[in-house]
Amino acid sequence: MLVLTRRAGESVMIGDDVVITVLEARGDVIRLGIQAPRDVQVHREEVYRELQEANRAAASPTEDAVHALTRMLEKPDTPD
Repeated sequence: MLVLTRRAGESVMIGDDVVITVLEARGDVIRLGIQAPRDVQVHREEVYRELQEANRAAASPTEDAVHALTRMLEKPDTPD
């Protein structure tokens, strides 16, 4: 982990396109401004983790769905 000391108004560059600027520091609260291209997603960590969990849950079939699909696949074909 890179550890930096920055004051209000100072910035950090990430790659060529992302700029993080310290806007304000008051006690244990720091306000950051982040400039990034539109195709770069920027989330607070807790929001990012919630999105990841929601995506995992949406991609995982429920047990009921698996049983229903299994029953559908096990039905014998009926002749026309």
